[in-house]
Amino acid sequence: MQAIRKYIESYVSLSGTDWDQIAATLEMVFIKKDTILLEEGKICRYLYFLESGLMRFYIMKDGKDITKFFTDAPFCFTSQVSFTKGLPAQENIEALEDSVIWQMPVDKANQLLQIRGWSDFVRILIQQVQSYTESILQELQTVTAEERYRNMLMKEPQLVQRIPLKYLASYLGIAPQSLSRIRKQLSKAR
Repeated sequence: MQAIRKYIESYVSLSGTDWDQIAATLEMVFIKKDTILLEEGKICRYLYFLESGLMRFYIMKDGKDITKFFTDAPFCFTSQVSFTKGLPAQENIEALEDSVIWQMPVDKANQLLQIRGWSDFVRILIQQVQSYTESILQELQTVTAEERYRNMLMKEPQLVQRIPLKYLASYLGIAPQSLSRIRKQLSKAR
């Protein structure tokens, strides 16, 4: 549980009492690789902290799964609209690796908003997710799949190695064969 405290305190400071209240709402869960943590159409009732592992968010369209993004440890995540509004999720969340998560029920997360440190953390986290989402949208509109792949390799080379080719290609919006060609071209250029 120290990992989640350290993560939260990298954004805000918490008193011992505040942390005790937060910690009392958390439950550790082990998720096996390939487990669907949240299915499209179900309501997301938890805020999650990924202590170890890797998650993939994806949607189904015309029988094909399309990767939206990945969440790597350490990070907090949820299906934001489903969690905050109690609506059916528009996406699926799948474990790409065996993972350790801490989950907090929506009612407890909302009760904790009276704690200033927690409230500030949630606000900062929402801003961070919004900024990340905006950067993904901008990249989709202005950068080629090859450039996006190169950017990922520069920023997060270890993460790229952990993501199966078909999911990485789906995230980039290209066929796995196209990604294989891009990889070969880049390795020849080195």
